[in-house]
Amino acid sequence: MKKLRTAAGAATALALVGALAACSGGDASSDESASSDDLTTVRFALDWTPNTNHTGLYVAINKGYFEDAGIEVEVLPYNNSSPEVLIDAGQAEFGIGFQNASSVVMAAGADVQSVLAVEQSWTTAISVLADRDDIQSPADLDGLVYGGFGTPSEEATVGAVIQGAGGTGEFESVILGTTAYEALYSGDVDFTVPFVAWEGIEAEHRGVELKNFSYTDYGFPDNYQVIVVGNGTWMADNPEITTAFVQALARGYEDAIEDPAGTAAILQEENADVLTDLDFLIESQEMLSENYMLDENGEFGYQTEEQWSELGTFLFDAGLLVDADGDPLAEEPDWSEYFSNEYLEG
Repeated sequence: MKKLRTAAGAATALALVGALAACSGGDASSDESASSDDLTTVRFALDWTPNTNHTGLYVAINKGYFEDAGIEVEVLPYNNSSPEVLIDAGQAEFGIGFQNASSVVMAAGADVQSVLAVEQSWTTAISVLADRDDIQSPADLDGLVYGGFGTPSEEATVGAVIQGAGGTGEFESVILGTTAYEALYSGDVDFTVPFVAWEGIEAEHRGVELKNFSYTDYGFPDNYQVIVVGNGTWMADNPEITTAFVQALARGYEDAIEDPAGTAAILQEENADVLTDLDFLIESQEMLSENYMLDENGEFGYQTEEQWSELGTFLFDAGLLVDADGDPLAEEPDWSEYFSNEYLEG
């Protein structure tokens, strides 16, 4: 276990830089992706096993939205390589990303850009067992043990939330991956950061009551929790295909907002070998659809430079943004280059 320090995030960022360099040299070509029936194949990389973050993708596949747009989607299962690495290397055209993590990869030079915000705000929270009367706010987490995941920005984020609540931001951390949730339930760690619409529901179903602290309640910037990212060069070379893909995908997610139960059933149908609890999927999709997927104007998918820059400034100030050589960036990036609404708008 170690005390909180931004060097931990920087080390992970360096590992991502190395992975990008190792995988570079691939080339995504629309000519090579044309299928035998004249559909253009677009490869989409998942970030994890199928779940309700991916509902719109499977709805668009199931309902023929991609096919109607002249596209055949090949879903690449998660294989321990981040989607951004695969996309940068030309081994996928699109994939799932997260604003906080994707910002680190983009800063390191990955040829990746966000084209769609699936979730407009944080769907993770700092969670403790509900019966911990000694923990009434994040400030009470000082000196306690965090069960983490080894991602670039998580420790700095948690530390900043604790400071925003009036604490020092000093805690102990142990990297556990997804076993962090079980460690929390068993009391082996004091806090972790589950997805409220997945692990949060899972805990409730198991009879485990959690107390959640939302990051933004303590002055921390908001985050596009789930985004869709694409290969910048490929998109520039194939703007019509990109627009058709993004709009078909957005249509699938808009269906999920309008009909959570029906689209959750489609998600299960398309992944029957790994998703068996339909009631759970419906509950998760309803939570996402009702609370997280529309912006303040009631629109889906759009991103703003303000939100990218607010979180980006935190990442920059925390020393988490490094270049391709692993050196901290000397100045903040142009955040407007990290995302685009143009393909969504058509």
